[in-house]
Amino acid sequence: MMVALTHLPPSSTTRVNSPERLDTVERMSTGIEHATPQERRARGKTARTRLPLTALADLNTSDRTAALKLLHSQDETRVPELVPIRYGRMSASAFAFYRGGALVMASDLAANENSGLIVQLCGDAHISNFGIYASPERRLVFDINDFDETHLGPFEWDVKRMAASVAIAAQGNGFSNKRVRTSVRASAQSYREAMRSLAISGNLAVWYSHLDAGELLRTVRQTLDDRRAKNTTAMLDKSRTHDSIHAVSKLAKVVDGQLRIISQPPLIQPIEDLLSPSEMEQTFDYLHEMIRGYRSTLQWDRRHLLEQFKFVHMARKVVGVGSVGTRSWLLLFEGMDRKDPLVLQAKEAQASVLERFTEPCQFEHQGQRVVTGQQFMQATSDIFLGWQTSRAMDGQIHDFYIRQLRDGKGSVDASGLKPDGLTLYGRICGATLARAHARSGDRIAIASYLGTSERFEDAITEYALQYAALNDRDYLTLTTAINSGEVTAIRDL
Repeated sequence: MMVALTHLPPSSTTRVNSPERLDTVERMSTGIEHATPQERRARGKTARTRLPLTALADLNTSDRTAALKLLHSQDETRVPELVPIRYGRMSASAFAFYRGGALVMASDLAANENSGLIVQLCGDAHISNFGIYASPERRLVFDINDFDETHLGPFEWDVKRMAASVAIAAQGNGFSNKRVRTSVRASAQSYREAMRSLAISGNLAVWYSHLDAGELLRTVRQTLDDRRAKNTTAMLDKSRTHDSIHAVSKLAKVVDGQLRIISQPPLIQPIEDLLSPSEMEQTFDYLHEMIRGYRSTLQWDRRHLLEQFKFVHMARKVVGVGSVGTRSWLLLFEGMDRKDPLVLQAKEAQASVLERFTEPCQFEHQGQRVVTGQQFMQATSDIFLGWQTSRAMDGQIHDFYIRQLRDGKGSVDASGLKPDGLTLYGRICGATLARAHARSGDRIAIASYLGTSERFEDAITEYALQYAALNDRDYLTLTTAINSGEVTAIRDL
């Protein structure tokens, strides 16, 4: 929970080392809870009394809202012509359906009692939302990399979504029931062990903690055969090339002496393909105003850096699975020349799926919610991460967050992992999630709640297996609706 200090202006007559000044310093922390470690551990034990670890296995479906009904409720705020693409992508596999069904699971999670131990949640912590990206210092790090649904909520909601994704991925890869259970259990156990380790670490140590991709490779290399180790190294090497120059080489070309994003409908559509000349002129005027507002959300040094780039073109881009239909734009800039590009992505930020079932968002601007949640949970974040409001082609005002399109980004394809590989990856994701939660929540209370026994991972494993079966049924409902014509879907895009 973010708490602001009460800043008191120093008196012009008060010396820095005077008793009056020292008293002022003490008063600055008034109102901030500084519970002792013993009190924080007691809080965790109280939570466990209220919600025993075994109860984390419960999955209440007695009064469940139908998955398709929830998904259709999201259609109302999305670009109509893109919605069929979303359903087409979700129909690709049970795992793809799960990726796109964050609202469905949020509804299911809310149907059960929770621990009351609140953290900044990712909100969509499936294993494909973990990956590699470049830090401002140009190091490759491993972390959570999607925060569209970030919101305050009970820590176990993220753990359950992560664990269920491991189960669904493992089943999709054809693992035996024993192997599925092993992989799921490993992810939950890793979360518990990492949180307990973080609970005895100092505040700064937790805050600076991160997972360097090079260290990760050295760790996992010991468990991989030569071929997989080589493929992993190649993935990291490829990630290092994922920058704006690489993006431009794939997405843009020079037209009449000007750098322009290439039309690839319906996935990428330049602004001139969507608007009339008069509408374009109005849109560009508004866009320049939007960019100026976006700059104000950046640190001063980064504002200065952005101001050295000239905006030259934009295009609408279809992104993700669950995000398909939300408004997303590519913004192309030039620096010194065409060989010095910057590609930003402006992605619409709608209300988190968790907000329907929790306290209202603490931010009026949904883009600020995403940016703040990302900065809270990640060890290090994109230097161009900011937010702004923009008028869309429907004439309505929408919130956006803005980031670099590609900045060393890379991810693991869960569908290509063998049992040992998925188990290892699940452990890495579990530890990473614990570190993210430890930054915003009471890590000592959570660790106390988790305890030293294996009951936590036992319960989470049972929940994940139950939810994988439920997800299969929901996926079948969607594919049946598509095949019958009840739901319109565009596949293979």
